[in-house]
Formats: sequence, structure tokens, C-alpha cells
Amino acid sequence: MATNRTFTMIKPDAVENGHIGGILNMITEAGFKIIALKLTQLTVADAKAFYEVHAARPFYGELVEFMSRGPIVAAILEKENAIADFRTLIGATNPADAAEGTIRKKYATSMGENAVHGSDSDENAGIESAFHFAGREQF
Repeated sequence: MATNRTFTMIKPDAVENGHIGGILNMITEAGFKIIALKLTQLTVADAKAFYEVHAARPFYGELVEFMSRGPIVAAILEKENAIADFRTLIGATNPADAAEGTIRKKYATSMGENAVHGSDSDENAGIESAFHFAGREQF
């Protein structure tokens, strides 16, 4: 069953480069309502657990190191057609391939440091949201 919620993280590269405000502005201007938001930092164990689905892939170690190197902003967003609309807003994983006007085109520096994460399914949005937020933290 489709929901109207998705999960995002502003990744360490975008936080380090001072892009939190710009990214949140793009999100809200695209019609998303922020229903949960926090600045936090993943431990190595957290990053391993969150990205466990990629454990067998060659980039897993680098991904874990990158995602635990500094603070992130975690958020749950709400909007009709949230998953698809947010995936369109963030753009392609490789910023060189991302469409003009997308978050990754504007703020990402490479395929590995691509500024934001966005859930790829309703199921993963629920899992990822619950990983970062207790029910009482969602509004």
C-alpha cells in the first residue's frame, strides 16, 4: 500500500559544505511537509546497519566511512506521491547525470558524495524512518 511519506538524509558532505538550509528550502518549495527533523551523527555501527542491504557491494566500506564521518540531517517528509516526487527532486545518483534544478545537480560533488539520500520504496521509507525516529518524534 502506497503512503504519502518518504525519508531523507542530508549527507555529511552537504552538511559540511553548509547546504542544510538550501536543501531544506528546495524540499519545502517542492511542496513537501517536514514531519520529523533532526541533526544527528551515525556511528560506524549505525551506518553499517542502515546500509546493510549493500554489505556485499564493493563500495560498502567507503559508504559506511563516509556516512559516519560527520553529522547528517534526518527527515521524514510528507506529500502526495512522496517517494516518486522526492526521487525526481533529488535527481540521479551521479550529479553529472542529474537534471537541472535537482538537489544533486545543485549540491552534490560526486557519485559517492551526492548530498542526499531518498527512500526508494514505501517499505524502505517506513524502515528508514523508524531507524531514525521514534513515533513521538513524528508530527
